[in-house]
Amino acid sequence: MSLKSKRIGFGLTGSHCTYDVVFPEIEKLVQAGAEVIPVVSYTVKSTDTRFGKGEDWVARIEDLTGNKVIDTIVDAEPLGPKMPLDCMVIAPLTGVSMSKFANAINDSPVLMAAKATLRNLKPVVLGISTNDALGLNGVNLMKLMATKNIYFIPYGQDDPIKKPNSLVARMSMLSETVEAALTGKQLQPVLVERFKDEE
Repeated sequence: MSLKSKRIGFGLTGSHCTYDVVFPEIEKLVQAGAEVIPVVSYTVKSTDTRFGKGEDWVARIEDLTGNKVIDTIVDAEPLGPKMPLDCMVIAPLTGVSMSKFANAINDSPVLMAAKATLRNLKPVVLGISTNDALGLNGVNLMKLMATKNIYFIPYGQDDPIKKPNSLVARMSMLSETVEAALTGKQLQPVLVERFKDEE
């Protein structure tokens, strides 16, 4: 399916170490002709880490998409009734945001945008990045996998020896996953080996 003229929300949550592999995928969506609407969590906007400053990441995604970020719950809510999306992507999706989403807690702009999209029976695509997906958060992962209109970028263990509970999406498959989700299909296989060159 062509992504040309599709209106795609793109949510960033606080897995800062993953941004370098996510931003090229945002660029691919833009190059494919999609209108990308950036949405950031409060953590993304306000946190400075060794991977960069929050304000710099916000400026970068605005420059890349040509759109101002949505950074409040109030501004995200209209993505349901007034300014609907064709698809909402959250990549990276942290374990904290995953657990909240699975339990209907919408306390950030990104989660509100996802809720608004599900309200319209449109697909939400998740690119997980969490150290506890095979631990206590596993129940939330499975709950989301069993939820209608939620799709996953294929994911796998990024370091089975040192971080055996950690799962990270193969972000290079983001566009393919969005295309499949827009037709109501989950890209397969969901469980993959995560390539070292994406770290």
